[in-house]
Amino acid sequence: MCGICGIAIPRAVGGTVDVDRIRRMAHTIEHRGPDGSGEYVGEGVGLGHRRLSIVDVEGGRQPMASDDGRLHLVYNGEIYNHPDLMAHLKADGVPYHTHCDTESLLRWYEREGLDAVRRFRGMFAFAIWHVDQRKLVLVRDRFGIKPLYYHLSQDGTLTFGSEIKAILAAGVGVALNLDSLPDFLANHSTFGDETLFAGIRRLPAGHTLTWQDGRVSIERYWDLAMGGPRAEGSDADLIQEYRERLTEAVRLRLMADVPLGAFLSGGIDSAAITALMSSLIDDQVKTFSVAFAEREANELAYARQVAERFRTDHREIVVHPDDFWRAVPRMVWFEDEPMAHPSSVPLHFVARLARERVKVVLTGEGSDETLAGYNRYRVTLLNLQMGRRYGHIPSPLRHAVRGGIGLLPAASKWRRRLSRTFLVMPADLEAIYLDNFAVFGRNRQATLLDPSLRERTRSLDPYAAYHQATERCGSDDLLDQMLYADSSTYLHELLMKQDQMSMGASIESRVPFLDHPLVEFAARLPRHLKLKGWTTKVVLREAMRDVLPETILRRRKMGFPVPVGPWLRGPYRAIVEEFVLSDRARSRGLFREEALRTLVAEHDAGAGGHQERLWSLVNLEVWQRIFIDGEAVEDVTMVPGLTAMAGSV
Repeated sequence: MCGICGIAIPRAVGGTVDVDRIRRMAHTIEHRGPDGSGEYVGEGVGLGHRRLSIVDVEGGRQPMASDDGRLHLVYNGEIYNHPDLMAHLKADGVPYHTHCDTESLLRWYEREGLDAVRRFRGMFAFAIWHVDQRKLVLVRDRFGIKPLYYHLSQDGTLTFGSEIKAILAAGVGVALNLDSLPDFLANHSTFGDETLFAGIRRLPAGHTLTWQDGRVSIERYWDLAMGGPRAEGSDADLIQEYRERLTEAVRLRLMADVPLGAFLSGGIDSAAITALMSSLIDDQVKTFSVAFAEREANELAYARQVAERFRTDHREIVVHPDDFWRAVPRMVWFEDEPMAHPSSVPLHFVARLARERVKVVLTGEGSDETLAGYNRYRVTLLNLQMGRRYGHIPSPLRHAVRGGIGLLPAASKWRRRLSRTFLVMPADLEAIYLDNFAVFGRNRQATLLDPSLRERTRSLDPYAAYHQATERCGSDDLLDQMLYADSSTYLHELLMKQDQMSMGASIESRVPFLDHPLVEFAARLPRHLKLKGWTTKVVLREAMRDVLPETILRRRKMGFPVPVGPWLRGPYRAIVEEFVLSDRARSRGLFREEALRTLVAEHDAGAGGHQERLWSLVNLEVWQRIFIDGEAVEDVTMVPGLTAMAGSV
């Protein structure tokens, strides 16, 4: 696990890359690789690397060059089938100088070019410079587990990095990308390849980018096949096969020359990973959990059940709200963009806890998007089914029902719940699914945005990336479409949270549920092995039935509850005043003051369910102060009297 960065300059521009510039870029992402650094500067190119040593601790230094010096590689990630790939090449007489997966990547690329990427089983983002052709190739893994951003200037110069801050350190100008705001406001974060930084883009998952003399081409090398023939066999056989494939995925991710452990939340995903790890290694599994003191935000009792069941070496941390808010500016700096979810903060705290004892953790990301783990899938399918039937009821009666719901008190939970059903909303996927679960849906954005910004963004679809994904899905099954689209959009923000919060603590996180052969198998499972009645992730629950405690198997998904809403209407109300309503925040001209004050007033009154909306607005302002205004992280104080959290390295 590492951090990479670099610059490629077209021949017509000329000049050389200053090695100090590369070092500045790499220094900004030192937390991704505190164990070492390296640079390569050649004609028209500079590559930088920060290393977190996991495999072949003494060897594997980067940048790594081919024996003939024609290729130079910087690489971030792990290729879990590296031992097999290395054995194959050695059997063909190919000499190895290390036993690290970096060398396997480079040697297979020498042999097969970009076709070699299809052989790699793991998570990766890498860049290879072709000396003779003055060509740079960037590659990102199938699901985008590892981040990779780039900027193409008007003169054709390409600047790239594992994190956006590395690109900024190269001297790329900073400006808010106003056209990405509708995407961000609707979806917690930007779902497409654009970011909130004007001109800085992310390389999409499963894609390659080839740069040569200022020209860029981007191609997809992998996509999740949906809509093909379903897996054959009895339910029992398919459940057994899923368990075997998941066990293999966990086993492969135990490849390390350093201590490893697991994040344990008490949900079924992390519990399953912990159980399988316990069956595969001789030593005690080291597990780590985090919670808040508030009862509704504390799942430690469930995590302890799992830890006791498998006799893990267990550690916990409880985060105080002061610690939470003190950490927010630093976490925004780690993520480069506003934090999509409050759970990023406790995730970083538990990563720091784990870093005291291990260097690698396994986590449960990816299960929900591949096995229909979210309640919203069930709710959406039910609403659409009932909505089609409800459409046959006479219109006057439907209008009367809608009017009656509107007469309920604004703070009523029943008004909020019923307003998000087929009784009020159109029975189509955008309304019932996208608008329903958006932070600021289309209608809310229309009232929130300043009139000039609303006019500028009027033609922009905040759900464009989602619609493109559903059209590309290849399946007529609605659940397939939702799972495919979420795997292409929403999953990205979760993976970036996982990567950047763990790497901020200099720890590598691995995601067995996103082993691509496992995901491809899950995509072919019949619907009832994913979602059946009120039960989600059926195949996983059945696969682990004889392993996990019944209380874990029966639990409904909680996500990671963080009581931000009560905090922002209670002891931390001043945060809203400073980062949403202050003259400084409003002077940016993005939002209507009346809309902001209405939002805050409704939240203060306990109405509207605005927790996510206020979190998004607060984070956007914190992000602008750090990245747009250039304010030091330490100077962005969330609460008077609380000193900002220092860096973790």
